Amino acid sequence: MSTSTLDVGGATLRKVSVRIMPLLILLYFVNYLDRVNIGFAGPNGMNKELGLSATAFGLASGIFFLGYLILEVPSNLALHRFGARRWIARILLTWGAVAIAMAFVPNATVLVVLRFLLGVAEAGFFPGIVLYLTYWFPAAQRAKAVALFMVAIPVSTAIGSTLSSLLISAGHGIMGLSGWRFMFLVEGVPALLLAFVTWFFLTDGPEQARWLTQEQRRWLTGELETERQSTLDRHPWSLREALTRPRVFGLAFVYFAIVYGLYALGFFLPTIITEFGKQFGTKLSVPQAGLVNAVPYVVGALVMVPWARHGDRTGERKWHVALPMLVGGAAIPVALYLGNPYAAMTAVTICAVGVCAALPTFWALPSGFLAGSAAAGGIALINALGNLSGFVAPYVTGWLRDLTGSQRSGLWVVGGCMIAGAVVAVALGAVPRARPTGTVTDDQAHSPLDR
Repeated sequence: MSTSTLDVGGATLRKVSVRIMPLLILLYFVNYLDRVNIGFAGPNGMNKELGLSATAFGLASGIFFLGYLILEVPSNLALHRFGARRWIARILLTWGAVAIAMAFVPNATVLVVLRFLLGVAEAGFFPGIVLYLTYWFPAAQRAKAVALFMVAIPVSTAIGSTLSSLLISAGHGIMGLSGWRFMFLVEGVPALLLAFVTWFFLTDGPEQARWLTQEQRRWLTGELETERQSTLDRHPWSLREALTRPRVFGLAFVYFAIVYGLYALGFFLPTIITEFGKQFGTKLSVPQAGLVNAVPYVVGALVMVPWARHGDRTGERKWHVALPMLVGGAAIPVALYLGNPYAAMTAVTICAVGVCAALPTFWALPSGFLAGSAAAGGIALINALGNLSGFVAPYVTGWLRDLTGSQRSGLWVVGGCMIAGAVVAVALGAVPRARPTGTVTDDQAHSPLDR
């Protein structure tokens, strides 16, 4: 590749990153916060006001993902057909409306129904963005792009935990609402506003990007088309095949295990921190607890992008997913057996780092062998099945809390699930490595799961 071509390519990708990534990160920040802010509402008045047990709280937290599962694949196929700008704006409008309605729930039944509808409204957002990034970034840069997008998870949890705690504390009594209700109301509004920003600002693909020069558009569309054709030549899967291949279901389990750790921490870490008072005698105000909750995710955010960049540079994917899962899964079960809150939070932080490091690199695996409508359907299926852990994790964790009177057994399940997922990631065998766009390796080994 000539120096001039490299210069054009580098300038193009930098311009693409500057143009689309800040908005996508902001969207996911708002999305993830609306998804998990129930974790802050629960121990800060909602559970008591609505009469929720730990099991009922886990059900309300997790039923979101059943609604999410139902429409995940159809939503992603609709995005592929109608374009990201229109479809993502539609998702933002519907989820914003439901998120605001959460502020006015009269009882536990309505809470469960609205959480289910929130999942229906958000269905397709995350896999849609992952698919959208394949329209803009070649494979050799994709894990880094996904990491930049997904850094919104730890950032939204770190900032969101403090923001949610402050809204709960300061908002009590405003408009006659409890603090947790005021939090739901305020945090639901940005999704509605961002729907209009998305409609007017987002670009469906490089072909429509008038903010790129003609030379840059030609380079990027050529690189992506060459890569797409190479993927189809090596794995000419139809949409139907992508939805039935064993490798896709194997990857769905790996993602299930990663997300199990993510949502078990996301929904129950605020409760665990609140219970430090009983276990260790610590006394924290609501804002202080929010700051402590932020620590694991700040560290996770600092690790996420460098780890993904290393995966892009080496082209190795499997161990970049499995290794952090093993470390995080081994750390989390011992957290509540340690003798002081600092040691416990260290173990929790190691688990959060493992989850954050594995997440973005994981998405380089399916995009390495899926293209076109097969990518739209396959990525959505992996995300949908994987996100079932968002239902299972809080429900099982809450049920075990009610059964045993402790969070310890739930954290053992988290660790075991993450380690099992790491083993499956390794067992899947070699997958196509990311190479400089436009080249095709002839040493790509395939596991039996490809057949």
